[in-house]
Amino acid sequence: MFLMWRKDFYKVLGVSPESNEDEIKKAYRKMALKFHPDKNSDADAEDRFKEIAEAYEILTDPKKRSIYDQFGEEGLKNGGNIFRSNFQGDPHSTFSSFFNGSDHFDIFFGNEEGDDDLFNPFRRFTFSHVSGSAGPEGGLRKGPRRLQGEVVVHDLLVTLEEVMQGCTKHVKITRSRLNPDGRTLRTEEKVLNVVVKKGWKSGTKITFPREGDETPNSAPADITFILRDQEHPQYKREGSNLVYTAKITLKEALCGCTVNVPTLDNRMMPLPCSDVIKPGAVRRLRGEGLPLPKSPSQRGDLVVEFQVAFPDRIPPQSREIINHLLPSSGQS
Repeated sequence: MFLMWRKDFYKVLGVSPESNEDEIKKAYRKMALKFHPDKNSDADAEDRFKEIAEAYEILTDPKKRSIYDQFGEEGLKNGGNIFRSNFQGDPHSTFSSFFNGSDHFDIFFGNEEGDDDLFNPFRRFTFSHVSGSAGPEGGLRKGPRRLQGEVVVHDLLVTLEEVMQGCTKHVKITRSRLNPDGRTLRTEEKVLNVVVKKGWKSGTKITFPREGDETPNSAPADITFILRDQEHPQYKREGSNLVYTAKITLKEALCGCTVNVPTLDNRMMPLPCSDVIKPGAVRRLRGEGLPLPKSPSQRGDLVVEFQVAFPDRIPPQSREIINHLLPSSGQS
């Protein structure tokens, strides 16, 4: 039977005492990203972040976890200072080790459920937290923590074909970096690999932490790319749907026709229309649109809007026939 101790590490991670190691790692990942002090401005974020790391270190070590389950936190402290000798009170080391490990390359730093504010889930990076600035030998010089520079925002044009298939855009940036003396700056170039996943909508943000300019007074800024749809000659985009305008004649609108609708992946879809087609009428080709952002195996629709071309004039004889055949206004 599990007893509730003064500090409940299971509760800290939001898991049950019966949770396995994979469940604990998944919970740590979620909580650590949520409360990392570089991204969470709450006053207690630093304390929560440290507590989360402490819980993770204990619950993923079988020996420590067994002692904790039997005797609680005091048992760890009294049992030869087992935990403190390894953890050293540095939650940022735990964070870096976890996310730079081979099993945890898919950093998704932000809201995992949304599409509008995404950190690139395919770009590896080391997330380090320092209380000073880097010294000449790569160590740390104690000093006040520098504020981060203002986020640099760029629009990133993507074609509908790229949104359909997903793509990686290679963007070259020029940025300022601090020299080892901590006072002067150098200019350097870097290529950022911006991964665009299938179906991502216009306005989606992809952020690269600390890849922007650095100054003596500010830590490197984040760079954010905002997806923008490039104008397409055939389609408009409405969410995950594509809108195509089919131009037909008045005769085709009245007598019926089959319209060949081009798809984004270069196929022709025949669309039979036997009923009268009114200007602005809409037909749908199900599943021929863009992938859904949260479920790429599913797709939106290809919406066909009809534009009816009226003749400039009708010969008198034809007018007589039309007048005779068509019902008067208000009749069906």
